[in-house]
Amino acid sequence: MIKHIVMWKLKDFAEGAGRAANAVKMKEKLDACANLVPGTLKFEVALAQPGLEATYDVVLYSEFASKEALDAYAEHPLHQAVKPFIGAVRAERQCMDYAV
Repeated sequence: MIKHIVMWKLKDFAEGAGRAANAVKMKEKLDACANLVPGTLKFEVALAQPGLEATYDVVLYSEFASKEALDAYAEHPLHQAVKPFIGAVRAERQCMDYAV
């Protein structure tokens, strides 16, 4: 199994909207990618929440049955279609994939 974790810190203003609005839009776009490929075991997108510690605005926690399933997700056209928006609104990105 491969765990795929990505965190994004968003720009204060981008694509005609503020950080909070872009975080919500980004979550909606990523949530639509939850069941794109066979082998997706878990797919959770969360936003920073008031009162809880967070140094990033959006996090994706996902699990895939294999590296091939993760690669299929990464290459899927609907996932690729989300990337330009994310690229436009993000200030920073951190990612880690690991096998368990």
